[in-house]
Amino acid sequence: GLCDVSTLGKIDVQGPDALKFIERLYANNFATLAVGRTRYGIMLREDGFMFDDGTAARLAENRYLITTTTAHAVQVYQHMHLCHQTLWPELDVQFVSVTDQWAQFAVAGQRSRELLQRLTAEDVSNAEFPFRGFRRLELGLIPCLVGRLTYTGGLGYEIWVKPEHQRAL
Repeated sequence: GLCDVSTLGKIDVQGPDALKFIERLYANNFATLAVGRTRYGIMLREDGFMFDDGTAARLAENRYLITTTTAHAVQVYQHMHLCHQTLWPELDVQFVSVTDQWAQFAVAGQRSRELLQRLTAEDVSNAEFPFRGFRRLELGLIPCLVGRLTYTGGLGYEIWVKPEHQRAL
Protein backbone atom coordinates (compact mmCIF):
# COMPACT_ATOMS: atom_id res chain seq x y z
CA GLY A 1 0.00 0.00 0.00
CA LEU A 2 1.07 3.54 -0.71
CA CYS A 3 -0.38 6.61 0.98
CA ASP A 4 0.48 10.30 0.77
CA VAL A 5 1.04 11.44 4.38
CA SER A 6 2.44 14.87 3.52
CA THR A 7 -0.12 16.55 5.76
CA LEU A 8 1.56 15.22 8.91
CA GLY A 9 3.17 18.06 10.85
CA LYS A 10 6.96 18.10 10.69
CA ILE A 11 9.16 20.12 13.06
CA ASP A 12 12.96 20.37 13.01
CA VAL A 13 14.34 20.73 16.56
CA GLN A 14 18.01 21.69 17.06
CA GLY A 15 20.41 23.01 19.65
CA PRO A 16 22.47 22.00 22.68
CA ASP A 17 19.29 21.46 24.73
CA ALA A 18 17.22 19.75 22.02
CA LEU A 19 17.17 16.48 23.95
CA LYS A 20 16.09 18.16 27.20
CA PHE A 21 13.35 20.00 25.33
CA ILE A 22 12.03 16.86 23.64
CA GLU A 23 12.14 14.87 26.86
CA ARG A 24 10.07 17.53 28.60
CA LEU A 25 7.47 17.51 25.82
CA TYR A 26 7.07 13.75 25.57
CA ALA A 27 6.27 11.09 28.17
CA ASN A 28 8.92 8.83 26.61
CA ASN A 29 12.62 8.48 27.30
CA PHE A 30 14.61 9.88 24.37
CA ALA A 31 18.05 9.92 26.04
CA THR A 32 18.72 6.38 24.78
CA LEU A 33 17.66 7.15 21.19
CA ALA A 34 20.70 6.74 18.95
CA VAL A 35 21.47 8.90 15.94
CA GLY A 36 19.78 7.36 12.89
CA ARG A 37 16.88 5.93 14.90
CA THR A 38 13.28 6.96 15.56
CA ARG A 39 10.97 6.59 18.49
CA TYR A 40 7.21 6.89 18.77
CA GLY A 41 6.23 9.41 21.41
CA ILE A 42 3.25 10.72 23.32
CA MET A 43 3.34 14.48 23.75
CA LEU A 44 1.97 15.97 26.93
CA ARG A 45 0.54 19.39 27.65
CA GLU A 46 2.04 21.39 30.50
CA ASP A 47 -0.66 19.99 32.82
CA GLY A 48 0.36 16.39 32.00
CA PHE A 49 -2.56 15.47 29.73
CA MET A 50 -1.93 13.75 26.40
CA PHE A 51 -1.84 16.29 23.60
CA ASP A 52 -0.54 14.55 20.48
CA ASP A 53 1.53 11.65 19.26
CA GLY A 54 4.08 11.10 16.54
CA THR A 55 7.65 10.10 15.90
CA ALA A 56 11.01 11.72 16.60
CA ALA A 57 13.98 10.87 14.40
CA ARG A 58 17.42 11.70 15.76
CA LEU A 59 19.45 13.02 12.82
CA ALA A 60 22.48 14.16 14.83
CA GLU A 61 23.56 14.56 18.44
CA ASN A 62 21.52 17.76 18.84
CA ARG A 63 19.01 17.53 15.97
CA TYR A 64 15.62 15.83 15.70
CA LEU A 65 12.84 15.72 13.13
CA ILE A 66 9.50 15.16 14.78
CA THR A 67 6.13 14.43 13.24
CA THR A 68 2.76 15.39 14.62
CA THR A 69 -0.76 14.41 13.72
CA THR A 70 -2.26 16.36 10.85
CA ALA A 71 -5.08 17.69 13.03
CA HIS A 72 -2.74 19.12 15.69
CA ALA A 73 0.26 20.27 13.63
CA VAL A 74 -0.30 23.98 14.25
CA GLN A 75 -1.31 23.51 17.89
CA VAL A 76 1.78 21.38 18.61
CA TYR A 77 4.03 24.04 17.11
CA GLN A 78 2.30 26.74 19.17
CA HIS A 79 2.53 24.55 22.27
CA MET A 80 6.26 24.16 21.73
CA HIS A 81 6.64 27.94 21.58
CA LEU A 82 4.54 28.36 24.72
CA CYS A 83 6.66 25.84 26.60
CA HIS A 84 9.94 27.33 25.42
CA GLN A 85 8.98 30.93 26.09
CA THR A 86 7.20 30.54 29.43
CA LEU A 87 8.11 27.22 31.04
CA TRP A 88 11.69 26.56 29.93
CA PRO A 89 13.20 29.79 28.56
CA GLU A 90 16.63 28.73 29.82
CA LEU A 91 16.85 25.93 27.22
CA ASP A 92 19.12 26.62 24.25
CA VAL A 93 16.94 25.12 21.54
CA GLN A 94 15.57 26.26 18.20
CA PHE A 95 12.73 24.72 16.23
CA VAL A 96 10.94 25.46 13.01
CA SER A 97 7.99 23.94 11.20
CA VAL A 98 9.19 22.17 8.05
CA THR A 99 5.81 20.69 7.16
CA ASP A 100 5.75 22.45 3.78
CA GLN A 101 9.38 21.57 3.05
CA TRP A 102 8.79 17.81 2.92
CA ALA A 103 6.33 15.63 1.06
CA GLN A 104 5.87 12.21 2.65
CA PHE A 105 4.75 8.79 1.55
CA ALA A 106 3.93 5.80 3.71
CA VAL A 107 4.70 2.49 2.02
CA ALA A 108 3.50 -0.62 3.83
CA GLY A 109 3.06 -4.30 3.20
CA GLN A 110 4.95 -7.53 2.73
CA ARG A 111 6.62 -6.32 -0.47
CA SER A 112 7.47 -2.78 0.68
CA ARG A 113 11.16 -3.64 1.21
CA GLU A 114 11.30 -5.22 -2.24
CA LEU A 115 9.86 -2.03 -3.74
CA LEU A 116 12.33 0.15 -1.83
CA GLN A 117 15.27 -2.09 -2.81
CA ARG A 118 14.38 -1.74 -6.51
CA LEU A 119 14.72 2.05 -6.15
CA THR A 120 18.11 2.18 -4.42
CA ALA A 121 21.55 0.61 -4.68
CA GLU A 122 21.93 0.68 -0.89
CA ASP A 123 21.19 -2.33 1.27
CA VAL A 124 17.78 -2.03 2.92
CA SER A 125 17.82 -5.52 4.42
CA ASN A 126 16.60 -6.01 7.97
CA ALA A 127 20.21 -6.22 9.19
CA GLU A 128 21.23 -2.94 7.53
CA PHE A 129 17.96 -1.04 7.97
CA PRO A 130 16.28 -2.26 11.16
CA PHE A 131 12.86 -1.32 12.47
CA ARG A 132 12.81 2.35 13.57
CA GLY A 133 15.93 3.12 11.55
CA PHE A 134 16.07 6.52 9.83
CA ARG A 135 18.53 7.38 7.08
CA ARG A 136 19.25 9.23 3.89
CA LEU A 137 18.75 7.24 0.69
CA GLU A 138 18.71 8.03 -2.99
CA LEU A 139 15.63 6.48 -4.56
CA GLY A 140 16.34 6.55 -8.26
CA LEU A 141 18.19 9.85 -8.48
CA ILE A 142 16.02 11.49 -5.83
CA PRO A 143 17.54 12.29 -2.42
CA CYS A 144 15.20 11.21 0.37
CA LEU A 145 14.99 10.64 4.09
CA VAL A 146 13.54 7.23 4.87
CA GLY A 147 12.31 5.85 8.16
CA ARG A 148 11.47 2.22 8.69
CA LEU A 149 8.18 2.77 10.47
CA THR A 150 4.80 1.19 10.38
CA TYR A 151 1.31 2.07 11.44
CA THR A 152 -0.08 -1.20 10.14
CA GLY A 153 1.89 -3.57 12.35
CA GLY A 154 3.79 -5.04 9.41
CA LEU A 155 6.75 -4.01 7.30
CA GLY A 156 6.62 -0.35 6.30
CA TYR A 157 8.50 2.86 5.56
CA GLU A 158 7.99 6.61 5.55
CA ILE A 159 9.71 8.39 2.70
CA TRP A 160 10.44 12.11 3.01
CA VAL A 161 11.19 13.98 -0.20
CA LYS A 162 11.39 17.63 -1.22
CA PRO A 163 8.06 18.70 -2.75
CA GLU A 164 9.64 19.36 -6.14
CA HIS A 165 10.49 15.64 -6.37
CA GLN A 166 7.16 14.30 -5.10
CA ARG A 167 5.59 13.61 -8.49
CA ALA A 168 8.72 12.00 -9.89
CA LEU A 169 9.06 9.70 -6.91
